Formats: sequence, structure tokens, C-alpha cells
Amino acid sequence: MNRPAFICFLFLFVLTAASSAAGEKPIKIGIVGLAHGHVNGFLRSDYQSSLEIVGIYETNQEVVKKYQERYDLDPKLFVTDLPAFLDDRKPEAVWVFTNTYDHLQVVEACTPRGVHVIVEKPLAVDQASAERMAELAAKHGTYVLTNLETTWYSSLHEAYRLAVQENKLGEITKIVSHFGHAGPAEIGVPPEFFSWLTDPKLNGGGASADFGCYGGNIITWIMGNQRPIAVTAVFQTNKPDVYKRTDDNATIILEYPHVQGIIQASWDWSFPRKDVHIYGRSGIIRTLDGERYDIRLERREPPAERKAVSLENPLNSAVDYFSAVLRGELDPANSLSSIENNLIAMEIMEAAKLSALRGGRVAFP
Repeated sequence: MNRPAFICFLFLFVLTAASSAAGEKPIKIGIVGLAHGHVNGFLRSDYQSSLEIVGIYETNQEVVKKYQERYDLDPKLFVTDLPAFLDDRKPEAVWVFTNTYDHLQVVEACTPRGVHVIVEKPLAVDQASAERMAELAAKHGTYVLTNLETTWYSSLHEAYRLAVQENKLGEITKIVSHFGHAGPAEIGVPPEFFSWLTDPKLNGGGASADFGCYGGNIITWIMGNQRPIAVTAVFQTNKPDVYKRTDDNATIILEYPHVQGIIQASWDWSFPRKDVHIYGRSGIIRTLDGERYDIRLERREPPAERKAVSLENPLNSAVDYFSAVLRGELDPANSLSSIENNLIAMEIMEAAKLSALRGGRVAFP
């Protein structure tokens, strides 16, 4: 082969290889349910770059019409028979936006077919359902992953790096988490979302379930997936005229050897919060929002506010992260999304419900 021909061949080879890498086939995914408001965030995201929606399962035709028109979705995508959809269109994974109670039946339908499942937080309504989901995932070699918004907060990862990996705070003594807002009625969630959020069977509770799961998830992560030795909780309903069957204010205390974890979850705050304070013998780190945090290491110095370094792809996006996991590029074990972490978070919430009901401390076996 002469030199010009060789150069031409080499150029075409590199171009083809680059095109092949850039044009990797999107993962076939199904959307199961449209009752969870977080589906809007998914449909507004750049999911098309890595995911192909092959069907959307929803039986409420009013809700179907709303989302079809809002996002100009092909009517042929919508289905009302989940098993038939899984068999006919063969998605590789499903992303679940149902009420929390239905997570288990979706996992029961998907895992025997080898279909991975991503659910919106929390993993399940109770510990028994969560354990059954984990059992099915292990039996059939599939992922059951949980999406929590705070997983993609760079401030939280920076706090973890400084406090846990670099030990900047010295020995950790207390972790306090705050999650909540004014309430689903007050912020105007859509009716199909409100109806199950305020149903203790379908949601697993009220504010305690809706926002307590964040604290259980994050504190478990910071504590290296260590289970607490006991849980004490107080649930209240401050607005019984609005939330007739669920709590709207909850405080949960987790006991570990030499560490306390405190989860404050509320539908009765004047502004939304998703922040975590980590206390050590040498300092304090407080996340302020998804990007900002402050740190105080000297007794007489005021806290220094900082902006966390942006997370690198795919750790900065739910769509990119789960796509990488489904392609086998990342191992989710013991991550914030993992079944290992979220089983412990569910065990914490189960103990919290029992503590609030009995009015006392619940020791872990």
C-alpha cells in the first residue's frame, strides 16, 4: 500500500472507530407509571443521548393524555398491560414512577425476565417488600437501584470526601440531616401525585417516608453501610386538616457506637431544605444546597463558604450514571443508589415507624 493510500486508510479507520464509540446503541428502557412527579425531571433531561424509551406503562388515561401532550410523546408508546409490554418490546431496564407500594409488583414482573429496575426513592413501603425485591434481584442477576435526588449533589460528595476520606473533621460524632418543604398540598403537586403521597399504604407514611429516606440513605453512606444499634422516632401531624392520615413532621434519632445520626423530615417548613451537617472533634461541615457548603475547622474562625467542584460525568446525572451501570461500566455496590445501602435505609425507616407507634427506643437485632 502506498503512503497516500495508507494515510487515507488510517484516517478512515480512526474516523470509523470514533463514530462507533460515539454512536453506541442507546439502552432500551421502559417507563412504568406516571403518578410520581419526578417523571417530569426525567422527560425534561437529555435522556435521548443514552436511553431509548420503548414504551410507557400507565393505566390512568387522563394522566397519559397530560404527559403525551406536554412532551409530544408518540401515542404508540403508551401501554396498559405491563407483562405484555415486557414480553413484546423487551426493554433492558425500566424506570419506575408509580406509587411506592407498587415498586414490589414491578420488580416481581421484571426480574424473572432479566429486566433491571430503577425506582424513585424510597426503595419500598416497608422492610419486607424491600427484602423481597433484593431477593428477586439476586436470584435473577438483575439490578434494583434507587434514585435519590441528593445522590447527584456535588456538595454532598465534597463533604463526604473531606469528612470520611480525608478525615478533616477528626472523629465524626454527629450527623444531622434536614429534608422537606412546606408540604405537597402547599407546593401544588399534581393530583395523581398528591393522592398517593398522602396515603399511608401507598407511600409507607407521610413526610417521614417522603423525606426520611434521604437521611437514612446518606447517614448509612457516611457510616460505611453500618447499621445503627437503635432508633428512636417522633412523628406528628401539625396540619390534620390537610394531612388527615399521615404525619407531616418527623424526627428520627439513630444510635451508633460513639455517633448519633439525626433525621429531620417535614412537610411543615417555610422553605425547602435538603442539607446535611457533619460534626467531628476538629470541625464541622454543612452542605447548603446542591453545590455550596461551608466548613469550620478553627474554634474562633467563622465558617468558610465554598462551592464544591462539579462532579464528573457520569456521577453528575441520574441518567448518565444508571446508563453506565446498565452498560457494565460502573459497579453500583454500596453506592447511594445500591440495594445494600437502601435495604439498611428501609430497616431504619421500619424501626422509626415502630418507635413512633410505641413511643420508645427500638433496638436493632
